[in-house]
Amino acid sequence: MKHWYVVYTKPKWEKKVAEQLEQLGITCFCPLITQVRQWSDRKKKVEVPLFNSYVFVQLLYSERNTVFNSVGVVRYLFWLGKPAIVRDEEICVIRDWINGTDSCEVSVVPFQIGDSIQLESGPFSSQKAIVQEVTNTHYVLVLESLGCVLKMKYN
Repeated sequence: MKHWYVVYTKPKWEKKVAEQLEQLGITCFCPLITQVRQWSDRKKKVEVPLFNSYVFVQLLYSERNTVFNSVGVVRYLFWLGKPAIVRDEEICVIRDWINGTDSCEVSVVPFQIGDSIQLESGPFSSQKAIVQEVTNTHYVLVLESLGCVLKMKYN
């Protein structure tokens, strides 16, 4: 049975690694979001990875070493001494959220422990999360199953 694994890449190599893995015939998912970046003379919309240095790959356990044929792959992400497996439902939630029409700014920061809750609404509804911070401009939620913190800015 194929599972989704998390591949750790060289910094800023997420898109290149995803392209190389697809050329190798490996099913992969590199979630991208559009952000407005400002330079001194202009603003520009650019697509950046939702998760820095992470690409999700769907493989059989026995095929895991094939990802190292891609130049930018560093290693697999491990959880409790085993390769981290992401459930299909979690990949679907990320895809649905990225393809949604809701407007918000998102960035990912390292995992920190807080109080556990069940989300009742929004793109991650029915997901377990840890509330890290609530301010007038943003929420910080820890997605336990992905082992990361999701910072959502709202208007």
